[in-house]
Amino acid sequence: MDIDIIWILLGLPIAFGLGWLASRLDFRQLRIENRRSPKAYFKGLNYLLNEQQDLAIDAFIEAVQLDPDTSELHFALGNLFRKRGEYHRAVRVHEHLLARADLKQIERDRAQHALSQDFVHAGLLDRAEEALSKLEGTAYESQARLARLLIYERTRDWLQASQIAQQLQDAQVGDFSQRMAHYTSEQALTQSPAQAKLSLTQAVALAPHAARARIALAHIAGDEGQPLEALNWLLSVIEYAPAATPLIADQLQNLAIQCDQIVSVMGKLQAYYTQTFSMDTLHALAALHTHVNGAQAGQALYISHLQTEASLAVAARLLASEKLDHPQFQLPIQRALDKAVKPLLRYRCAACGFEAVQHLWQCPGCQAWDSYPARRIEEL
Repeated sequence: MDIDIIWILLGLPIAFGLGWLASRLDFRQLRIENRRSPKAYFKGLNYLLNEQQDLAIDAFIEAVQLDPDTSELHFALGNLFRKRGEYHRAVRVHEHLLARADLKQIERDRAQHALSQDFVHAGLLDRAEEALSKLEGTAYESQARLARLLIYERTRDWLQASQIAQQLQDAQVGDFSQRMAHYTSEQALTQSPAQAKLSLTQAVALAPHAARARIALAHIAGDEGQPLEALNWLLSVIEYAPAATPLIADQLQNLAIQCDQIVSVMGKLQAYYTQTFSMDTLHALAALHTHVNGAQAGQALYISHLQTEASLAVAARLLASEKLDHPQFQLPIQRALDKAVKPLLRYRCAACGFEAVQHLWQCPGCQAWDSYPARRIEEL
């Protein structure tokens, strides 16, 4: 019995000593790993600051392998992959994060948002829409809705775009009334005239100071043989959206002659031209003066404009109405002028500089709405 007690008394210190030694070894190993992990992290950060993305990725992968539970390293790595265009690798990183059961909800939402960005940049719009829909009710809700709005615009799903824009409007993220009016106007393009008129009237109510729906309603009225109604719609454009006057000047001139409203229309066009020296408005005024007072009256307007504003386009138009002393030179000179003028008559997007022959409501280059001024390049 005494021998057993002696062995117990001897074993306790030995067991304690072995436990202490094991703990020291574990602690030492932990300290070594902790030293290695920050070292790899800071090495990757240094490479990133020096724009050495390949080396930065290698360093971050090493850091993740040393400490796989660190979510920040995963986010950094995923963002690097996305920036390099390696979307499949970015998706794998963020899906790995979402698969972790120990991830906090705030980090889970962040990973879901990052995953949706991967799909957007990769052009996988259906998967991006699905991923973005899962962010409803999170801190990323507004960002996700804006991203979905761009997706619906790119896929021309105007009904869905209208619904998302209304949600953003209700959440007071911004004023989306003009964009909703554009969506409604886009839907009207594929509808019957009766349905289109209802849609466009709704668009006018959504954005009273937008010109597009009023111009479209004028076109429908003209096609239906109602020139006076068409004229009234165009006159309302001058009242509510005067900057769009150059876009309707030619049609306004024709309707003024049809409806015998030349004097009143000339007054409105003249008032706008006096403020802006708009080329398209000048052409409409010259046509009306020619109709009332003869060709010389229209030419006088062009000469007056050239005395104030140097314009190759106006000079070409004036020359086209004149007869040279040597008619054999008329055609080659006119062709040369028309060729030189052609690039000056385009419209240019104020957001990205994309040029177009016709005025567009949405830029095909940067997808911005209402980014084309109603003035030609020569006038800018």
